[in-house]
Amino acid sequence: MTTQTSPSAPADRPADAPSPAPPPTLFGRYAAFVAGRRSKWVVLVCWLLLIGVGGSLAAKLGSVQNNEQQTWLPADSQATRALDIADEHFTNKGILTAVVVYTRDRGLTPGDLARIGEDRGRLRERRMAAAEIPDVVVSQDGKAAYLTVPLKADKSDNAVLGDAVEAVRKLTGEGAPAGLDVRIAGQAGNLADFIDVYSGMDATLLGTTLAIVALLLLITYRSPVLWLIPLISVALASQVASGVVYLLARYAGLVVNGQSSYVLVVLVLGVGTDYALLLIARYREELHRHRDRHEAMATALTRCLPAIAASAATVGIATLCLVFGSMNSTRGLGPVVAIGVVIVFCAMTSLLPAFLVVLGRWVFWPLIPRHTVGYQGVGVEREHGAWARVSRAVGLRPRPIWIGSVLVLAALACGALTLGSGQTAGEQFTERVDSVIGQERLAEHFAAGSSAPADVYVRSEGAAATVRMLPTVPGVSSATEVASAGGWTHIAAVLRDSPDTGAARDTIERIRATLRSGPAQTRSALVAGQSAVALDTSQAQGEEEKLLIPLILAVVLLMLVVLLRALVAPVVLLLSVVLSFGSAVGAAALIYHALGHPRIDRGLLLFGFLFLVALGVDYTIFLMTRAREEVRVRGHREGVLTGLTVTGGVITSAGLVLAATFAALTVIPTVNSLQQGVLVAVGVLLDTFLVRSLLIPALALEIGPRFWRPGRAKD
Repeated sequence: MTTQTSPSAPADRPADAPSPAPPPTLFGRYAAFVAGRRSKWVVLVCWLLLIGVGGSLAAKLGSVQNNEQQTWLPADSQATRALDIADEHFTNKGILTAVVVYTRDRGLTPGDLARIGEDRGRLRERRMAAAEIPDVVVSQDGKAAYLTVPLKADKSDNAVLGDAVEAVRKLTGEGAPAGLDVRIAGQAGNLADFIDVYSGMDATLLGTTLAIVALLLLITYRSPVLWLIPLISVALASQVASGVVYLLARYAGLVVNGQSSYVLVVLVLGVGTDYALLLIARYREELHRHRDRHEAMATALTRCLPAIAASAATVGIATLCLVFGSMNSTRGLGPVVAIGVVIVFCAMTSLLPAFLVVLGRWVFWPLIPRHTVGYQGVGVEREHGAWARVSRAVGLRPRPIWIGSVLVLAALACGALTLGSGQTAGEQFTERVDSVIGQERLAEHFAAGSSAPADVYVRSEGAAATVRMLPTVPGVSSATEVASAGGWTHIAAVLRDSPDTGAARDTIERIRATLRSGPAQTRSALVAGQSAVALDTSQAQGEEEKLLIPLILAVVLLMLVVLLRALVAPVVLLLSVVLSFGSAVGAAALIYHALGHPRIDRGLLLFGFLFLVALGVDYTIFLMTRAREEVRVRGHREGVLTGLTVTGGVITSAGLVLAATFAALTVIPTVNSLQQGVLVAVGVLLDTFLVRSLLIPALALEIGPRFWRPGRAKD
């Protein structure tokens, strides 16, 4: 094959010519400053100052986390308004209930009952409870009893609740009569188990993620030094991002919770490494074309900046769409992620290139790129040999390839039909925990909803009518007036079904409908509690999907139109992204079934859609930006194939890094984290190896130069 027919060979410029000098654009001037002989030191000093401040602030991020129920609820839901009333008029603020469940299969003995009474007395004497502890409740079959213990929780310090539950567990468990089983259930017990499994996970997650990224970079670069440079840059950017998020949470009211904190870490490491891989690959190319490394970096950065900027803008703006969500946790996640993307974009386009230029060519040792005459032709073909063969295969049979790819993706997407939503508490952990076992024991001997009654708040003049009406609602076991204050009355309604089930949520809907249709005094009643929270959350997540998914797609389409200055290509690319997401959900569903976790939390779909669409489109942007650049010189067909050839290796490496980064979430022993990691990792791999490598270039060839309309194949 001659160089004229190779997808890597130029059509109308000499093979030994370097890349044209970057035009004097804003990007070009910025790149010249970052890579300048003197100005690179200014860049490094500025980043050292930022890192010094950001590092000290990043350590304080945990102190501004708000993990109260209200931060995870829809802002205007009935459960949220009920909790606000409870916080204002009752002693519920910052209090969660632990249910100590005692069981003996052959029936509780007099000694057991005496011990339970002693436990209640000791809890009161040591003031371990945040409010009065109700009397012991014994089951009708005499095999179980429970104590309801109100405990203090701190929105910014999970350890307060965790320590309180552990103290109750120690007091009630130590010295218990042989054969008496003691478990801590209830909302406090459940949250304490989450705190326990997440304890130390920040360090574990960060360490695992860094180890995975380091290994993949080492394999990619085959250099004992180079892999450290992007890793250090990304890690420092992560610290600065965490510091900025802390400042906004501390002084600007930004809502930060546990989820947004760990997503920030994973996202910054994954996205930052992607940008680093793209820039370093182009820098290596330009080092072959330029004798001076400053000129090489200036050219590489100028060429990469449009793609990296478009990627960062797409991810940032798409995640900012979350502020239009109805869930408080969703609204808070958007700005946190956007801040992380902006910081890592700045770091990878200033700190990293300045760092590389300062260190010189030797960091690529032992594969040091030297100035090579004729590299543009033979050198590219030799360095990207495997992807040159892939591009030739795509060029030979584009129609069978894109049809086959679509059929494979569509078949995988069918797996999504097997998913079910609405996890119970027992399905939220990858292993059985104390609160789940306690809830099961409680359900065996009492009304299953005893551990978490529905909290009904009604104007005091309607309290009597409400207490009479509630037991008539199907699914309600009993209703008891708890307290009155500020013109409101708190009524506890015990449900017949476990509070984390669909049946319990149906009962909440019936309670609300009954009170709305009752006397005027009951129509203002508000229903909260674990089941009500789950119901309002599920409904809000459905509303968010209907609003945010089209909005995110519109943002992605707009960014592609602006970047490519075309209409046909963006529409085709967007459709491929949607198909890729559907196939990712289907493939992930098959894995969930294999792992024994087929039911998902409803919020997983929006989470997966956001990150797969916003991050998955990165690789499309990297490919099509380079393809468009090559089309100007080579024409449509050769330009597309050359773009695939020269970006194949770097984008595949980036996809592997990003997939592995999100797969690190599986080290967290909760089903939701495992499912998040699997979904994003599978989606990124499908996008990397099938959509971006085969489907998109094959479609571009099938459509022909019309792909770039209303622009032109050549500018």
